[in-house]
Amino acid sequence: MASLAHPRTTFGRVFEHRFRQYRRTFRASLFSSFLLPVLFLTAMGLGLGAYVDDGTSEALGGVPYLVFLAPGLLAATAMQSAAFEATFPIMGGLVWNRTFHAMFATPISGRDVALGNLAWITVRLTLITTVFTIMIVLFGAASSPLISLAIPAAVLTGLAFAAPIAAFSATQRTVEKFNAVFRFGITPLFLFSGTFYPVDQLPLLLQPIAWLTPLYHGVALTRALSLGTITEQPILALVHLAVLLTFVGVGTVLAVRNISRRLVRG
Repeated sequence: MASLAHPRTTFGRVFEHRFRQYRRTFRASLFSSFLLPVLFLTAMGLGLGAYVDDGTSEALGGVPYLVFLAPGLLAATAMQSAAFEATFPIMGGLVWNRTFHAMFATPISGRDVALGNLAWITVRLTLITTVFTIMIVLFGAASSPLISLAIPAAVLTGLAFAAPIAAFSATQRTVEKFNAVFRFGITPLFLFSGTFYPVDQLPLLLQPIAWLTPLYHGVALTRALSLGTITEQPILALVHLAVLLTFVGVGTVLAVRNISRRLVRG
């Protein structure tokens, strides 16, 4: 197979390594990455949604629950997939098999390792969110052709988690704190960042906390695109985008720094 990266593009070599790894192991991730989100959409959107729609839809902006839920699940799925890709694989390359150290002994730098991994996570998220978006359309849960732009919005949401979590993973030597990341970070955000119901239904004390999280902004952005309402509040959409870009930018800088330091220390 021809190389996926130009010989001088050293971070591309890291990306190629992750790609070749995935080619050997992708079957194990098919259920969690592709089928589970669709099953969740079916159960919550069609099953629970039937009961929600029997009541009132005013709190959901007058749309069926499936239409409200689908873009939120799209962003939340990107978050969950990104969090996994930025924890255990980073730990594996730095601690368990020390593949990244072997790379560092070549012209590949710590910056290349960090950016190559983030580039791979971007591709993984694009694949996952594209498949999920196709299913949303097939379910009839998209109200606007702008749903296609929800794919990069969801990918950006995932990267807003992947970059800072990768930076954190580079400082760890065991997986114990990963449990805390998922238990006290990813799971609560999945439940309380507007995925399943509007954030304004939360207690007033919790609403500002939700607004500070990248998932809230990702859900709001993907939902506005899916519903076609993004043009109604363009400034707010730009705020959501700016917050996500800030998380990605700061997280990327920290990931490059922490991974480079870890490789130097050995």
